[in-house]
Amino acid sequence: MRRWMLVAAVVVAFGVLGPTGVGSEAAPRLPQRITLCWTPPDITGVFKTATDFFEKAAAEARQHGIPVQVVSRAPAAHTEFATQVAIIEDFIQRRCSVIAISPIEVEVIIPAIRKANAARIPVIIVNLLEPIRGVQVASYIGFDNTVAAMVSAYSLVDYFGGPGVLGAGSRVAVRQDQYLDLAWWQQVYRTFQNRGDIRVNVGVIEGIAGGFFSTARVNGFRKVVSAFPNIRILDIKPADWNREKGRRVAEDYLTRWPTGLDAIWAASNEMGLGAMLAAEAVGRLELAQEGPRVGDEKVAIFTNDVTPESTARIGEGKIVAETHHGFPEWGWYGTKFGVMLALGQQVPRVFDIRPRTVYRGNHQLFYPNPKLEPIDWEAIKRAARVR
Repeated sequence: MRRWMLVAAVVVAFGVLGPTGVGSEAAPRLPQRITLCWTPPDITGVFKTATDFFEKAAAEARQHGIPVQVVSRAPAAHTEFATQVAIIEDFIQRRCSVIAISPIEVEVIIPAIRKANAARIPVIIVNLLEPIRGVQVASYIGFDNTVAAMVSAYSLVDYFGGPGVLGAGSRVAVRQDQYLDLAWWQQVYRTFQNRGDIRVNVGVIEGIAGGFFSTARVNGFRKVVSAFPNIRILDIKPADWNREKGRRVAEDYLTRWPTGLDAIWAASNEMGLGAMLAAEAVGRLELAQEGPRVGDEKVAIFTNDVTPESTARIGEGKIVAETHHGFPEWGWYGTKFGVMLALGQQVPRVFDIRPRTVYRGNHQLFYPNPKLEPIDWEAIKRAARVR
């Protein structure tokens, strides 16, 4: 009897209640601090939006007792490759818990990622889905840049007479929250026969000439418009993802073609806003309506990215359509996955934010309050493993 009483006492002390006497599922042990270090190519427009949502997710995590802080540093300009490398190396020296990077260019940062790998600091790559060879990346959060530009090209085709949700072509019935991604556009155009009826002269503004992201977007745009024999790309000029440079390229196009320039597609939001300002300044900005007016000198603006500023311009009709790349999602899931990695948990290897069309009919869905999946911070905290 005494033996069984002793066993029972041991079970109570260490089995049922645990050694602390407060239950076998004691509170998870969290690190004193989780430092999520984030470096975008610059801090304008789209990257400011992403940074804001890194911070918003971190603030929400802290409300649940997870001690995460976001440290953000960016080069002053989108062409300062060496500066971004130096920032990553500084993050390594500071022993950041996790490093999140939106690379200016992929090849340039590979040596720095290898140093982070050697220091056993998990790396998240944002704005890219294609695996980077020769390095270890915990998660890729982004979209296919070629696909994104294809979506933009279909928006242009739609506006100038093709089927869809824009312009004077045949209308396709959609819900306001319809996800107008590449699969949707390809289905709409699968049986479209009158490709020769779409007549557009378009000037293209690319990012950094020869760069990975710019090349992918230009190739995607070409892939779609090349199937329409009367869509003519008049010229392609780089503007380094910069608004003022985008404005100057657009001014050049507007001067060279006082007539016969129907549209400008800019491969990024900042350059697109610059093009919009240039066309508006000389009275040639096309306002989104029931299709382009034949014979006038107006120029319709199409672009990529989507930020609070450009969403407002879409609502005003000053940008006809823009392709959403999910910048709130970059920050929201970047913080979520960063915390999970710091707590020793598995994260998705690839998180694909499918690009989709934003236009006057749906722009209210995106800002100021984009719809984002709630994060179960309590579940993440319960699953914590000390690294």
